[in-house]
Amino acid sequence: MKFGLDVPTTEAYADARVLAQLAAEAEAAGWDGFFIWDCLSDAALIDPWIALTAIALQTSRIKIGLLATPLARHRPYLVAQRLANLDQLSGGRVICTVGLGDSNGAFTAFGEQENPVVRARQLEEGLAILHGLWTEDPFSFRGEYYQLHEVRQYPRPLQSPRIPLWVAGGWPRRAPFRRAAQWDGVSLKSINVEKKQWITLDDFRNCLAYVQDHRPQSSAPFDVIMSGETPLDRQKGIDLVAPFQEAGATWWVEEGLGWPLEEFRARILFGPPAIAR
Repeated sequence: MKFGLDVPTTEAYADARVLAQLAAEAEAAGWDGFFIWDCLSDAALIDPWIALTAIALQTSRIKIGLLATPLARHRPYLVAQRLANLDQLSGGRVICTVGLGDSNGAFTAFGEQENPVVRARQLEEGLAILHGLWTEDPFSFRGEYYQLHEVRQYPRPLQSPRIPLWVAGGWPRRAPFRRAAQWDGVSLKSINVEKKQWITLDDFRNCLAYVQDHRPQSSAPFDVIMSGETPLDRQKGIDLVAPFQEAGATWWVEEGLGWPLEEFRARILFGPPAIAR
């Protein structure tokens, strides 16, 4: 199992230098991934691409990326180009997690699409465009929302065949997990979106079984990402995480939501739960 961090980009975190320093500290403390938000906020906010550039330059081993980007809110070809550039800059360490995005009015206030059905179709087309721009030369696409005609983008990502694509979702909604099954990993929200409580181990097992039922016949690696919070107690942290590892989780991502900066820094410096790798 690998261990990552889900790091805010607002308020005290809204500084690329702060995030880059946190990432360097996380790398030194033994974490495997440093993933940041892509959101809108009324509070101070750092652009995630600027932050990720700074993070890439301050680290050398740790995986970096977005958790998660609402792909339907962006031009997919620009996201493809930025991620490829970042992958080159970081030495092939980028992972991109995509999702539908919250329906909290933050984006509609700027005139963006609110209908989740439309955004879901845009997300699926966007994923196909990311894949195509990174693997085909030239690439054409004709969809309901996006059209590309014999285009090329360089440089390509350093990773081969492309940057891993994880898809986020909240259980027990099914559509995000059918979507995730077609790509490289599934990132499960820590809250059951119907019960409004922490995901249980049974929830996790049911979700993973559903994803596996919809996976194509393939031997390609597939990551399963569980998120949550572990205490500053190594044994209690292991006791919390180990059942999810045994049930099939390949990553545990420590959530930074609601943590003041210095408290989250202390959590980062404490290091990940010490499960044998």
